[in-house]
Amino acid sequence: MENLTLTTEMIWVMAILAFTIYLFVSEVVRVDVAAVVIMVLLGLTTVIPDAVVPSLVDAKHLFDGFASNAVISIIAVMIIGAGLDKTGVMGKVANFIMKIGGSTEQRIIPLISSTVGFISSFMQNVGAAALFLPVVSRISNRTGLPMSRLLMPMGFCAILGGTITMIGSSPLILLNDLILTSNKSLTAQGMEAMQTFDLFAVTPIGLALVATGIIYFVLAGRFVLPVNKTEGGEGISTMEYFRSQYGLSGDIFEVCLAAGSPLADKTVEELEAAFGHDVSIIALRIGDDARISPSRDVAVPANAVLALMGSNEAIQRQADAYKLDRTGGMNNFADVLTSSRAGISEIVIPPNSRLIGKSLKEQRLRKTYGLNVLAVYRGTEVIKENLRDVVLQSGDTLLQHSSWDDLAAVEKNRRDFLVITTDYPHEELRPHKVHFALVFFVIALSMILFTDVRLSIALLTGAMGMILTGVLTIDEAYGAVSWKTVFLLASLIPLGQAVETSGTANWIAVQTLTLLGGDVNHVLLQAVIAVLATFFTLVMSNVGATVLLVPLAVNIAVQAGADPAVFALTVAIATSNSFFLPTHQVNALIMGPAGYRVIDFMRAGGIMTVLFLIVSLTMLNIVF
Repeated sequence: MENLTLTTEMIWVMAILAFTIYLFVSEVVRVDVAAVVIMVLLGLTTVIPDAVVPSLVDAKHLFDGFASNAVISIIAVMIIGAGLDKTGVMGKVANFIMKIGGSTEQRIIPLISSTVGFISSFMQNVGAAALFLPVVSRISNRTGLPMSRLLMPMGFCAILGGTITMIGSSPLILLNDLILTSNKSLTAQGMEAMQTFDLFAVTPIGLALVATGIIYFVLAGRFVLPVNKTEGGEGISTMEYFRSQYGLSGDIFEVCLAAGSPLADKTVEELEAAFGHDVSIIALRIGDDARISPSRDVAVPANAVLALMGSNEAIQRQADAYKLDRTGGMNNFADVLTSSRAGISEIVIPPNSRLIGKSLKEQRLRKTYGLNVLAVYRGTEVIKENLRDVVLQSGDTLLQHSSWDDLAAVEKNRRDFLVITTDYPHEELRPHKVHFALVFFVIALSMILFTDVRLSIALLTGAMGMILTGVLTIDEAYGAVSWKTVFLLASLIPLGQAVETSGTANWIAVQTLTLLGGDVNHVLLQAVIAVLATFFTLVMSNVGATVLLVPLAVNIAVQAGADPAVFALTVAIATSNSFFLPTHQVNALIMGPAGYRVIDFMRAGGIMTVLFLIVSLTMLNIVF
């Protein structure tokens, strides 16, 4: 090992590195702001005299991170994910996962995490994570589980999945080339050349790591995962407002109309008359046909499924009286009644409305507009009984349940309605564009797997294809990008380059290994190399850490009489051990949507880091 001298440049790099970690941990400013501050500091070193602070980066390349392969790839894959979501593909994937996993963390986390882990084994992990962001978002909306309880397991398993095959992560892709380069030096010294690794050589190790991640979050998730509110703000919630203002009680429950029920084959109107004002019919499913706010003249056959709104006691009372079987969940309406597709809102009747002077029965609001009126607020009076006979007046406020699509259509009819609930999801799905979305997704994936085209070019091909074919508008594509993630990653790239080019990383590695001395157990030496790789991947790119440490690990293994190929593989796998800080691309990607803080990664990622080291080193010594 070469004897490196500590230079002034290295000292400054380590000082800035320590300041970066302080900003991340203390959260004095947001992490993306901290990253930009560090980038600016590095840039300022180019204008300060070298006698005071040496220039740590080339000013001409300070902003190269914004055009880097990794950052452009992230932007493109976010757009592709938004396109698949806009056509309903991700909604179908979410439905499938929920159908199997239900609505509990213990079942949903393994399903999401194992799926993403598998995809990540042949696709860049940040791409797999970005594609599943909209899936997790929809599952969160439909189950009520916070995004913060689902995204970290998904993200961590995306990183772990990259260790399943030799094309799953950039370090493993690089490894065989680095081995061939090191072989030239070994053969020149009369030593035996190392064998390269085939595609599935690391599969047992990767599978063990993914399984460890899943088991960890299933068993310890309730202790280490935060519960963050990522939507809405402080103050009274929408449902609390409706409950206090209108006396709205209960929730939505699912029941099945039994074959022997006296209500079988009755109309919706007759069912509601039997239920009284305590229970409202929100949705109806007959076979595969699910309808929100079904028209009152629709006949309800036996075995039809109803979504009823009311208190638990009122629903149970009707179930006992009319032979209604409670399903114990919302499986039949999980998709159509999700908060992203339907909900409760308020509509005011303006003075010039054509509805004034007519009863709700005459208006047929369900059939005409898809509006299911639950109560009418008039002055200080809340009317909930005999709603069909209520004659509308100017200024009446209708509390109603509908799909957001129907509400958006009503909002355009400003003469008859004034929609005062404006913060509902204005989601316009384009299922007729699904074939374009799938074609360009397959094109991008095929280019990644079967060509030598750069990842960013392959993904941008898919993204631009979706924009040009109308799957997304360009404004929707811009909106799909998490710019916080982009600035965080792009701004940290110059720091990683400074750590590497200044010789700081090499100096730290050499000093650490020198402290161990020459006569060290092979397993302990391998563990130290894994810890070094883990540290460097937190503060610089995993590719940079691999390029730096593989030759060093090979040299150490040769001197210690160990297998240099296994030591090189140890580095390539350990550079995926990036859970402690949000510096990895995947961690940066999920940080904003889930509302994570650095301390959340330190708490959950600290344990995962230790587990990764134990499992990976154990499997490496078992397999090789």
